[in-house]
Amino acid sequence: MYQDPIKLIVGLGNPGPQYENTRHNVGVWCVHALAAKYNCDFKMESKFKGYFSVLATEQLSCKLLLPTTFMNLSGEAVLAVAHFYKILAPEILVVHDELDFSAGTIRLKKSGGANGHNGVQNIINLLGTPDFYRLRIGIGKPLHKDKMLDYVLNAPSKTEKNLILDAIDQAVAIMPDLIVGNIDKATQILHSVKNN
Repeated sequence: MYQDPIKLIVGLGNPGPQYENTRHNVGVWCVHALAAKYNCDFKMESKFKGYFSVLATEQLSCKLLLPTTFMNLSGEAVLAVAHFYKILAPEILVVHDELDFSAGTIRLKKSGGANGHNGVQNIINLLGTPDFYRLRIGIGKPLHKDKMLDYVLNAPSKTEKNLILDAIDQAVAIMPDLIVGNIDKATQILHSVKNN
């Protein structure tokens, strides 16, 4: 059964070269990988507070967004694009890092809370609803809670990075199904992959 097609895919992260390779930016990595596969070029759009592109093939049509706000203000960019193109919350997919999953585990869900993720929480607050899709890419978590900020703002180990990049490959592979609204098929494929 087909659901609403995804009309906007957002990769969450922090702006600036010092954050490019950090765990908190895996959402950006994923949307960059998707853009590369379909030869999409990003342009800075100040009205959208981010880098913006359009993925367009004979079968697929979707907007791509990489906010240039800091993570905890991501909703400003998402709201700007959603308003401009009249995109509804259930037509939005937000790709972000997930501390509660081991590195490389990837899961799709719709709605629910932010689970402590400031970027997701800001999007919920500004859209006024949690009713959008999230593609959560596991980055693992530090042993001590007080190390959380350092952990997300540092680069993963080589082993972790390879696991994360494999997860991103899986994500990019199911994006065509998500974009056309075949959410059940995409979820089934993604959740059947052997990852922890």
